Amino acid sequence: MQSVAEDDLLQVLRSGPFNVALHAAIQARGLSLESLRRRLEAQGVAVSLSTLSYWQRGRTRPERAGSLRAVRGLEVILELPRHSLLTLLKPNAERPPGPWPPIEELCPEPGVRDLLDEIGAGGERLLTGLSLHDQHVIGRHRELREVRTRAVFQAQRRGVDRWTAVYHNPHGVLPTSRTARGCRFGRVRMDASSGLIAAELLFDRALGRGETYLLEYGFGFGESGPPATEEGRGFRTAQHEYLIEVSFHPAALPARCYRTWRPDGHTALEDAADLRLSSYHNVHFIEFGMPAGYHGIRWEWS
Repeated sequence: MQSVAEDDLLQVLRSGPFNVALHAAIQARGLSLESLRRRLEAQGVAVSLSTLSYWQRGRTRPERAGSLRAVRGLEVILELPRHSLLTLLKPNAERPPGPWPPIEELCPEPGVRDLLDEIGAGGERLLTGLSLHDQHVIGRHRELREVRTRAVFQAQRRGVDRWTAVYHNPHGVLPTSRTARGCRFGRVRMDASSGLIAAELLFDRALGRGETYLLEYGFGFGESGPPATEEGRGFRTAQHEYLIEVSFHPAALPARCYRTWRPDGHTALEDAADLRLSSYHNVHFIEFGMPAGYHGIRWEWS
């Protein structure tokens, strides 16, 4: 059986379609359909050889609950990123086509590429984001006080030991402090003229392929923080899980909140849905298997 290079497999897992990705994964792992059937059976999932064959040839697609359970089992057996095959079963409009876009497509600010080149950013394509939680804290004077992030990654290749975070403030204000947990800051580069910061986050060790890693980091602004009416994050590839939360000071509660989205940094921001502020003064949304692009929350004070 002809093997498939790991880089080629990761690419087809991003772009699909499902049957091509499944076939490539089976080739890359060197497993027969009978072996897959037996391993699924050991997990309590019954799938026939003909069904597996039809799936990888594109004659049929998994749709029922039992079939989707089998797909989740295949991801484990084939040592694939979590939800990588399941995401490819979504309608094409919900998935990002083709390879990753350049970061300038999501953050068109001059200088972002220069900052990343100075750091020598690497590892992003070798990590899959399994879960990412952003929390933005708004102060009593409607200013941004802090941005906190909690992320879980999975290594797609042995040896990856870092991730690079990029933050941009549209008012050109740079953070005055930073925190890290489960990692430490390496090289940090800032552009005061545009409010850009790129920070290398170093793991405590090099990861093995398939290993997961949890880290937290944050940027603080204090009382001198910039005014804020919208926050979010741009993604260059589909995400398995993203949670964004905005917490408001009781003396500065917004009148209305909206979920926002745009496919790239050059397209006007759109309101995708109304969001309800809780009695605890925060608002959030969470989504699974969302497409690449910019996802955020904006609010109006009156």
